[in-house]
Amino acid sequence: MPILTPSFKKGRGALSNQTGRFETLTKESFDDGWGNPDDNPAKLATQLFIDSAKSVITYNQSPDVPFDRSINPYRGCEHGCVYCFARPSHAYLGLSPGLDFETKLFYKPTAPELLAVELAAKSYRPAPIALGINTDAYQPVERQLKLTRRLLEVLHLTNHPVSIVTKSSLIERDLDLLTAMAAQGLVHVSLSITSLNPELARRLEPRAAAPKRRLETLAKLADAGVPVSVLVAPLIPMLNDCELEKILQQSREAGALDAGYVFLRLPHELKELFSEWLQTHEPLKANHMMNRIVDSRDGKAYDSTFGLRMRGTGHYADLLAQRFNLARNKLEFPGLPPFNNDLFKPALLSGQLDLFD
Repeated sequence: MPILTPSFKKGRGALSNQTGRFETLTKESFDDGWGNPDDNPAKLATQLFIDSAKSVITYNQSPDVPFDRSINPYRGCEHGCVYCFARPSHAYLGLSPGLDFETKLFYKPTAPELLAVELAAKSYRPAPIALGINTDAYQPVERQLKLTRRLLEVLHLTNHPVSIVTKSSLIERDLDLLTAMAAQGLVHVSLSITSLNPELARRLEPRAAAPKRRLETLAKLADAGVPVSVLVAPLIPMLNDCELEKILQQSREAGALDAGYVFLRLPHELKELFSEWLQTHEPLKANHMMNRIVDSRDGKAYDSTFGLRMRGTGHYADLLAQRFNLARNKLEFPGLPPFNNDLFKPALLSGQLDLFD
């Protein structure tokens, strides 16, 4: 019997639910003559599971990221960005980096309390915490659970610096906390913008805020005095790379103080997931696009080498870097202000945990 081709699921980015790399058995759909259950375009429901974590701050020693610690209140992301580099992490849970990643979400209900305990440790020394780096801290489920809001309350109470990257306009909900922290030099926000084309954005990242809405959010944050930057990520050959300068220009006009970019990353299962998406949505240039990606990764779909994984190598990657630097300089981004690490007061946590209920 023929193996079934990946099928579109309304409101979802991935087209299949391939088995994770650690599983001993794999599953494949096939045509048994009774019809394909995957042909049903009905929406897939989001399921929530508790992540019983014993700590909330994760430390890293990566030389090519500007932080050494981060907090991810959620595992999996309902935004459904098909290119998300975090998808393969769902394999550690025995789940698929495909549709499972965007429909089976894990959350840490005690994250604010755990953070309070870790910040109060005598050995703790403050440095900017990156909030929601692996998966978006302001993904749709945050409207219901408000974990990110509660984490920000702890950071605000202790005068602890924090950086946030998001694709969501939901961050506007927390402007009261963000403006208060910005006044003390305690917060940076980066809006991730992949494309200004709403049709392309909907296919790439089906449940993230529309491009126009993200620019509006950037402007609202900037007008409120919150230091904000733009992250053009990921840049994908022959798909959105032509928009680089336009995204930078419109973000600068909206009030962005700085800018960055990331070349498409396809670790582990993500190569096949993204290839499926290309063959479905961009069939006429899918092979050419994948060849360009491989050419920019030293003959591989992904190179995890520090210093190269975010940018790629070769002529095309060099051209992207030159274009970005030229546009950034031309638009005169002034850069983000420095963080203030001198106001941290963990003692303020004493007796205050009831505020986070």
